[in-house]
Amino acid sequence: MKKWLYAAGLGLAMAVSAGVQAAEKIAIVNVTSIFQQLPQREAIGKQLENEFKSRATELQGMERDLQTKVQKLQRDGSTMKASERSKLEKDIMAKRETFTQKAQSFEQDNRRRQMEERNKLLKRIQDAVSSVAKSKGYDLVIDANATAYFNSSDDITALVLKQVK
Repeated sequence: MKKWLYAAGLGLAMAVSAGVQAAEKIAIVNVTSIFQQLPQREAIGKQLENEFKSRATELQGMERDLQTKVQKLQRDGSTMKASERSKLEKDIMAKRETFTQKAQSFEQDNRRRQMEERNKLLKRIQDAVSSVAKSKGYDLVIDANATAYFNSSDDITALVLKQVK
């Protein structure tokens, strides 16, 4: 019985020791800083801008056309025949509805594509964090924005950034 208690106590001591040892192998990484410094981020921004350029141009044209018609209605509406004014008002309402639908679709598609590309970059950063942590023997890596204090000697941000670039 004493041997069993002794073995259990020794096992518990080893577990606590391992927990303390694991706590010593914690690193910090600033994912936000890495993300902002990536040169790929700028290239992706230009790619997305080109991808959505034709739709943005179309929306701008629709908006100008709509504004022109609204100004015409405001300027000439009081002197127009009732049938002409009614026809112009219906045209404006139809164009406004079409514009709103296309603008919402554009915004949703643009936001979706930005998130897709952002997630790809974040995945690359995550892979680099894992690689650096394994190579340096860290058991736990915490985002710097989630900590109140850390020792800068355990900051692996520069190593991760170098690997992601």
